[in-house]
Order: sequence, then structure tokens, then C-alpha cells
Amino acid sequence: MAKINFGKAPTLHDLAQAAGVSKGTASNVFNRPEIVREEVRERVLEVARAIGYRGPDPKGRLLSAGKVNAIGVATVLPLGYFFEDPYARVLMAGITEACDAAGTGISLVSAGNEEELAWNMQNALVDGFILFCLEGADKLIQSSRERQLPFVALSLGSDDETMSVVGIDDVAGARLAAQHLLDLGHRRFAVLAMRFVERGGSGPVTMERVNATGFLSSRDRVRGYFQAIEAAGIDTAEVPIFETNHDRETVYPALEAIFSSPSPPTAILAQSDRIAFIALDWLKERGLSVPGDVSIVGFDGVPESAASIPPLTTIQQPIAEIGRRAVRAILDHAGEVWREKIDVELVVRGSTAPPRA
Repeated sequence: MAKINFGKAPTLHDLAQAAGVSKGTASNVFNRPEIVREEVRERVLEVARAIGYRGPDPKGRLLSAGKVNAIGVATVLPLGYFFEDPYARVLMAGITEACDAAGTGISLVSAGNEEELAWNMQNALVDGFILFCLEGADKLIQSSRERQLPFVALSLGSDDETMSVVGIDDVAGARLAAQHLLDLGHRRFAVLAMRFVERGGSGPVTMERVNATGFLSSRDRVRGYFQAIEAAGIDTAEVPIFETNHDRETVYPALEAIFSSPSPPTAILAQSDRIAFIALDWLKERGLSVPGDVSIVGFDGVPESAASIPPLTTIQQPIAEIGRRAVRAILDHAGEVWREKIDVELVVRGSTAPPRA
């Protein structure tokens, strides 16, 4: 049979007409072939090849069923963050494991700006969203609510108890980090923080800026550090806080400023392991030993923390388990508010010791 040119992509209706069968029969050839007589099925398939009909659109079929069998993982950060950041890689491993076990697909949703984010989330073919809310939580939550799909945020910093959340208590984790250093005898601290603004922020910040930020993990980790430090009778106004972007371009200048002080810190509280790794490089380049001259505590417990030189003392959060439980929250608790807090622990390694006498 010669190929027929319809001038556009042929539809199921075109196929049914060309094959001389009902639209329902043509559909059954692709979706329920066992109920179609063999000679009819072969004729319809031959016509389909002739007119260039490639079968029903999977997107249309899934949407008509009301389920696309995929979960979106959304962030305001660039798409490369999922692959470059140690925390994000472990998180995605947990999400992927749970989705594979459930036979569910994954769609990564990111954006370079607010307009792109809204567009991408509105058009993502997913049954729900996992919101990677380390940054830009408000925008992610707003876009998810506009879609009217189930979503779960990976941050416990919000007071909004109407939304599902799976995450850790950042305040409690940060208290553990600071208390460990206090118990070792440290009294002079500095904080290397994550972002407090969406773009371009770096350098020293005040507590007013910390408290005003929408970046909840950054805010809550400072609060946890300072709760422990204040309880030890230390004036937190004397503790410098430097915002960074998890890169040498912002961590190195922060450390230059911190250690140019007449009374430099004996302990550094890094809000992520990635920041701590960069700090270890800077300290080594300047001839400062860790933990001899300076102790440092990270946060996250990524696999690389055990292999750094020295091995990094850190707040271990079960990153992969957070990802797995977030998937289950979407799949098993889509019709309810599901709030789950997962414990963290202090892992003491070689980057902390008592200060020099």
C-alpha cells in the first residue's frame, strides 16, 4: 500500500477512516490488541504504516487517565546543581531509588528566573512535586499550589502547617555542631553561611538580614549555632557571619576577612560540607593546620566528608532517606498534609579538637 500524505500528523480518526473501522476498534489495536480479530488488527496496522500513524500519544493517554506516573523534583537552582552538588546527588539517589521501586518516573524542573520557573512547573507532566527548598521556597510553593497537585517541601523552616514537609530540624542540628565546639573549649567562632538572598549575595551579614531571609535552612542554622553560643555566655554580636555561594569566589574572600581580625576564630561553623571543603583548601594554602590552629564543623554528612583531609566533623543528615520518604509522601499521602521530621546526628572526625592553649 502506498503511503498516504495527510499534510499533517495523522490522527486516530484518520486511521479509522482509512482502514474502514470504528475509532474504538482502531484504538483497541494499539491498547487492547487481544480483543481485535487478527485479520482486522493486521489491516489496521498496515494502514497505520501507510499513512505514517505512529500510535496514540502517550502524553494524551496518560492525561486522559488522570495520572502521568511521574514525580517532579523542582528547584530554583540551575539544572546542573542536581549533578554537581554532593548533597543534591545523594538526595537524587534516594528519590530515584524510591521511584524505581514504585515504577514511577522523575522529571527535573529548574529555572534561571521566576518567569521560567512558573512556566516549567505549569507545563511539567507530573502527578506531584518534591520541592528542593533550600532556596526560593516561596516561589516553589506558590507554583505548586497553582497547579493544584500534591507537593512536599524538603525544609521544616516554614510555620505553614497546611503543606506537606519532609526534612530535618536545622536549628537542632546547628546546636549540636556549636555545642560540640563549645565542649572542646572553643570560645571564638565564625560562621560560613549559605545564601540569604537569591542571587549575588556574599560577604558579611547581620542578624537582621538573617532573620528576614526566605532561605529557611540558612536562617535556622545560624539560629541554632547562636542558641548554643549564647547559652555558653558568649556575645553572638562578636561572631562574624559571612554569606557565600558555595564557591571559592565567595568562601575565600570571607576567610581572608575573618582571619585578618586581631582575634581570629579558633572554630568555624560551615553551613554545608561543600563550604567546609573549600575552607579546608584555603586554610591549607595559608599554612593553618586543621584542627591544630582551627577546628571546623560541616553540615550534611555527604559521602566525601569521610574522605577529606582531615576527615570532616559534620552534622549527618540521612540525605537519601529524606529523598525516599519524600517520594512516599507523594505516592502514599497525596490527599493529606504529611509532615515528617528526621533526626540528625553529630559525626566527630578529625577536623575538630580543643583549641591551642
